[in-house]
Amino acid sequence: MTPVHVTAEVLASKRIGAHQHLTLVAPGVGERFRPGSFVAVSVGSAAERWHLARRAFWIHQVRPLGGYAATVTLVVEPRGPGSRWLAARQRGDTVEVTGPLGGRAFALPKEPVPVLLVGEGYAAAPLFTLAERLRERDCPVSLVLGAADEAHLLSALEARRIARSVTVVTGDGSVGARGTVPDVLPEALRRSGAAVVYAAGSTPTLHAAALAAEEHGAWSQVALEQQTTCGTGLCLGCPVPVVGEEGVARTARACVDGPVLRGDRVRWGDLR
Repeated sequence: MTPVHVTAEVLASKRIGAHQHLTLVAPGVGERFRPGSFVAVSVGSAAERWHLARRAFWIHQVRPLGGYAATVTLVVEPRGPGSRWLAARQRGDTVEVTGPLGGRAFALPKEPVPVLLVGEGYAAAPLFTLAERLRERDCPVSLVLGAADEAHLLSALEARRIARSVTVVTGDGSVGARGTVPDVLPEALRRSGAAVVYAAGSTPTLHAAALAAEEHGAWSQVALEQQTTCGTGLCLGCPVPVVGEEGVARTARACVDGPVLRGDRVRWGDLR
């Protein structure tokens, strides 16, 4: 996956709940994309960029445009100055984008097997294109989607289109069951009979998904959301404690050794 650096044009900007969905015309990014890869976006005006680091965003959707290119959609939750600046971009604005980034995306099963996708908040973004690829391989897809409340739940209607079974859970009970994603994982795993669990969300949710998969006898792949300032591995700013293939503890870089890692390889107790 060779990244490109492009000046992307905002094709559409739509507020859905607490999130801003930005669709970008970014030539070369969508064509190289794999589910679980991300982009780095330069945020702020030219005068502001000296003190605003680039921001990493999951690629949520990739769609053809005019038969010769592809658009990419990012999900932005405006929280800090960088994400608020990006969320305020409108149709016709331009942003500097590098991607797709990530040395390891989600690995797809070689044979059709039942799978469970576990997503939380805006971080569930990469699971939607993953579900489409899994369905193309005839894998029965079940999905757990969680958030603090309805406003922070990502694309619940779209989830029901791409998965045969959807479990929704919110912290305040405004939609679906009341509780957290880890609360519903054992039952969701039992019902799905999943051989592989794919997860994207906060560190506690990823840890819970990895543990539940192991107890169920399934493999797990987790999309880690670490600070990835450069996105290329040069700054060493996104360390992840892991257990190597030889069983020896080591440190991986989320951007180039991930962002997707096997859940049973992450040393969760040492992850900051």
